[in-house]
Amino acid sequence: MGITEFVILAAMMQSLVALSIDAMLPALPAIGSDLQVTRANDVQLIIMVMFMGFSLGQMAYGPLADSMGRKRPAFIGFGIYLVGTLICAFSSTLPVLLAGRFLQGIGIAGPRTVMNAIIRDRFEGPDMARIISFIMAVFILVPAIAPTVGQGMIWLAGWRSIFALFLVQGVLVLSWFSIRLDETLPPERRIPLSLHNSIRGIREVFRIRTALGYTICTGLVFSPFLAYLSAAQQIFSGVYDRAEEFPYLFAILALSLGTASFASSRLVSRFGMRRLSLISIITYAASALIFWLVLQTLLPEPPLVLFMGYLMLTFFCVGLLFGNLNAMAMEPLGHIAGVGAAVVGTLSMLISIPVGILIGQAFDGSIRPLITGFALCSTLAALLMAWTQRLPAEPPSR
Repeated sequence: MGITEFVILAAMMQSLVALSIDAMLPALPAIGSDLQVTRANDVQLIIMVMFMGFSLGQMAYGPLADSMGRKRPAFIGFGIYLVGTLICAFSSTLPVLLAGRFLQGIGIAGPRTVMNAIIRDRFEGPDMARIISFIMAVFILVPAIAPTVGQGMIWLAGWRSIFALFLVQGVLVLSWFSIRLDETLPPERRIPLSLHNSIRGIREVFRIRTALGYTICTGLVFSPFLAYLSAAQQIFSGVYDRAEEFPYLFAILALSLGTASFASSRLVSRFGMRRLSLISIITYAASALIFWLVLQTLLPEPPLVLFMGYLMLTFFCVGLLFGNLNAMAMEPLGHIAGVGAAVVGTLSMLISIPVGILIGQAFDGSIRPLITGFALCSTLAALLMAWTQRLPAEPPSR
């Protein structure tokens, strides 16, 4: 498989996560009404529970990917994802829907974790960061259009039809992956599956301080972004009364993230991963603190154009950070790429999910809780990154 096809396939596998989240956003009010959800903020759990399953699932697939090869664990994950999608499609209560979403998250963790390990098998260092950035640039087209697609599906056939879309894409991507992509972990490099080996791999990730530091940074950067995803429909519909324009406003912000991911593939060659990440996190934190001060003093209820401008800058910084942080965390973990990808992904999500839920559930009809979350998390991430970059560099392993 050539680089172009590999990037597109990897982006499509990554996009199953984005599609399964972002296409649901316009449907949250309808789901809450049909399933008789009494507390408005509870519909955010439809987003959060999938992330929870996703974070926990990664820990299982990492050791499997190192012991069974890369492809078979991905097949298992696709199967669980499709079963969870069917449960969601036929659910009649919120708990049943949440159970299906949890299974979707556990399932899609397989292809996502496996693809991260495959990327590490084939690339390292700046080359890996560039590939991840290219993948993110293609991948971001999905969240840019997913809410519009979801809204269209709702108008045509109701919110349950969105899950039919998930089934179709899941089957198509599974077929492409199984037919076209070769196994990247030969039998002689596989690690026997055992609890001892898994614990040893996890312990090694925690022992490599740079990998651990960048992983925690990833969790802090992603926390308020996750809160934004879960509360975006409420903010644009309730705070700014723009329910009809929500898919387009969401798309503008998603494209800002995608533009940054594409730019990162070029900038990383010029500045290096660490310097580019440090500049991005400082900009991210400074803009969040300034906007938070503006909310507290000058404009308690800022106009939509100012809010959009702030989020566009913030998401541009997140787009620069995400691929580079993941690449820097994975760089010294090549010899345990499967377990490494699982630990990096799981630990970052176990940080971001509870913090994201806390920020999202604090929604009170204003944007202040969200901006406070951005300010606090970005400041902590900037301080942690500055400390991590002062540590001795770990030699990359294969």
